[in-house]
Amino acid sequence: MGKKGIFIVIEGLDGSGKTTQAKLLARKLEKTHKVLLTAEPSCGKIGAFIREDCLYEEKRLPIEAEALLFAADRIEHMYTEVKLALDEGKLVICDRYIYSSLAYQGSAGLSLEWIKTINARALQPDFSIFIDVPPERVIERLQRKKSIMENFETQQKVREVYLKYVDKGELVRINGDKPKDVVAEELYSKVLALIKSAKGLVS
Repeated sequence: MGKKGIFIVIEGLDGSGKTTQAKLLARKLEKTHKVLLTAEPSCGKIGAFIREDCLYEEKRLPIEAEALLFAADRIEHMYTEVKLALDEGKLVICDRYIYSSLAYQGSAGLSLEWIKTINARALQPDFSIFIDVPPERVIERLQRKKSIMENFETQQKVREVYLKYVDKGELVRINGDKPKDVVAEELYSKVLALIKSAKGLVS
């Protein structure tokens, strides 16, 4: 799948500040690049169903069905938004992507290889960054109605999966347990370096 833009994914635990950091990054990059900021679950039909009907205990589906829904949303998102923006030469910043499925559904007991298989047709990011915050810190931050995955034990397991991919070199780790502005500057500097190192892509 040819593309002219750059696809950047921001990952992290619930309450890690990744959504805030994705927004701050987009604002900084918009000064010099065309940028699309997006997120998963997406704003499409499947994404809306996931947000409204699948993330709370009383509505939870079997974990296999949950993983398939996220994968289906990812494909719809890719064709209706991400790929179009990349073909226009934009920097696409996505708040959550494939590694969220691996971390969350994987920590719930599904095979990581099976999750990769059902996501095999999804576009691969150019860069994936993990905003790392200790589980005890994110639980302190979570004050809204908690989803089924927003508890210490789950977040600890999720972080362990993320860190496996950091160790493999697939995710770039940034310490998110710092003041917001410090994290934002580190993230921006890291992304600029990654963009400059990407041969044949926009600078």
